[in-house]
Amino acid sequence: MIEEIAIRDLGVIGRATLPLGPGFTAVTGETGAGKTMVVTALGLLLGQRAESGVVRSGSTQAVVDGRWVVPADGAVVERVRDAGGGVDEGELFLSRVVSAEGRSRAVVGGRSAPIGVLGDLADHLVVVHGQSEQIRLKSAQAQRAAVDAHGGAPLAAAAASYRAAFEAWTAARDELAEITRDRDERRAEADALRAAIDEIEAAAPVAGELDELDATADRLSNSEDLRLAAGLAHEILSTDAVDGTRDVLSLVEEARRQVERVAPHDPALAPIADLLAEVSVQVSESSSRLSSYLGGLDADAAGDLEAVQTRRAELTSLMRKHGPGLDDVLRLLDEGSRRLVELDGDDDRLASLDDEVAQFRAEAESRAGVLSDLRRASGADLSERVSAELSALAMAGAEIVVEVTPRDELGSTGADVVSLLLRPHPGSEPRPLGKGASGGELSRVMLALEVVMAGSSDVPTFVFDEVDAGVGGSAAIEIGRRLAALSERAQVIVVTHLAQVAAFATNHLRVVKDASGEVTASSVQQLEGDERVAEMARLLSGLPDSASGLDHARELLELAAAGRAVTHS
Repeated sequence: MIEEIAIRDLGVIGRATLPLGPGFTAVTGETGAGKTMVVTALGLLLGQRAESGVVRSGSTQAVVDGRWVVPADGAVVERVRDAGGGVDEGELFLSRVVSAEGRSRAVVGGRSAPIGVLGDLADHLVVVHGQSEQIRLKSAQAQRAAVDAHGGAPLAAAAASYRAAFEAWTAARDELAEITRDRDERRAEADALRAAIDEIEAAAPVAGELDELDATADRLSNSEDLRLAAGLAHEILSTDAVDGTRDVLSLVEEARRQVERVAPHDPALAPIADLLAEVSVQVSESSSRLSSYLGGLDADAAGDLEAVQTRRAELTSLMRKHGPGLDDVLRLLDEGSRRLVELDGDDDRLASLDDEVAQFRAEAESRAGVLSDLRRASGADLSERVSAELSALAMAGAEIVVEVTPRDELGSTGADVVSLLLRPHPGSEPRPLGKGASGGELSRVMLALEVVMAGSSDVPTFVFDEVDAGVGGSAAIEIGRRLAALSERAQVIVVTHLAQVAAFATNHLRVVKDASGEVTASSVQQLEGDERVAEMARLLSGLPDSASGLDHARELLELAAAGRAVTHS
């Protein structure tokens, strides 16, 4: 629950602190004093959008701080810790700052956090009801949500089970439609892939083959130069010429023999003789290798070159069609083969999908039937309970009728339409809330729904912003009584202009307006004793010091106190 909210420079409120705590808090004040700013402040703490216009005139920023008491573990604490914040001995501190330029920042548990974190926490901390919620209650979506929430865990499980079946059915249905729609395109793609794969497989390219062909082509193109150069080098190194020409090998051998002959006379010549011996061996090896190289040169280099050029042209053609590179051609062969298997399986997949669609639809229809049955049961119970509450809210004879009607096609929420109808008195025709209910009736219907559903709700705080609009007299007293009953199970905060509602509060706050300066400024006072009686008299008659008004206020407060005592007993 909310322990305290501090507001600074928000709207007409200059600086105010709202002590809240458990029970029923009523917030009252003159028109224009800024009562709605209290709800606005709470909305900012719950992550609602901030406008620069909420900043008080002449101020640079508006600041709202809130202090909550929360359980030591659970979804709230877990989300706060995920955001880097902390909860100190069960107390959670939230803060929101809005600048005059419209920039906004949030603090969660002592750490700066995205505004979205406040929104995540909101669903676990507070339920806010105002005129906009009355409008929302007219929508089919909100009415279905109310019936589903009242149905509790069994209905929630059935809804989740149906959604899973519905999603499986729609996924299979959409895939079937896609394959059927694109069948001609997919067949054309398969034919093109098959032709490409056949062509590539016939050529049988190998990774790196083109580089090898380039090297071979270069060698074959220069084969005559290679032959002449290698032959001349071989002759220079080692030759059997009969004209007396001496080759390199014979010259090196002659040099070695001359050095070895005189080496015994000078040890310095021994290493030179060894070196000449090594040179002789290397020259002999080089000559031998040149001879082998000459023997291995292709005799038909021109024919081989033609074959290489033909292969290169074949690979180039493949790359031009399926490339740009040879690696791309090989990738197409690999990936295209897998894609072709998929495309060739369309007929089998179509048959399988036909069966799946029929199976999944039947399962979704079955689960939709279970969901509708649970909604009817929940609706009947909700109707009975809310109608009883309406009787207590000065709408005796009025009845909420919950209709769960089938619709032609399955939808994401089921196979039915949920409607909340109001029968204002016995014998009359039920009318849709969106068409037949006045503002005052909608206020009481919404309050009755909250009172009924509060018992199964985990949200600890309910905020009502002038939901008693259009209500007065005994009906207003009954609204106050039901809000007091609701506050036995949850924290209730009500912004109201009715004394009959405020009388039942256990904590009464007044927003006080001071227009003595150029800019209207408001603050908040906690009322007790005579101050509260005077405020009640002002709400009743517009005169805080009227004797009859004061008497009426005391009488109303005594009536409310007696009513709370009966509730406690």
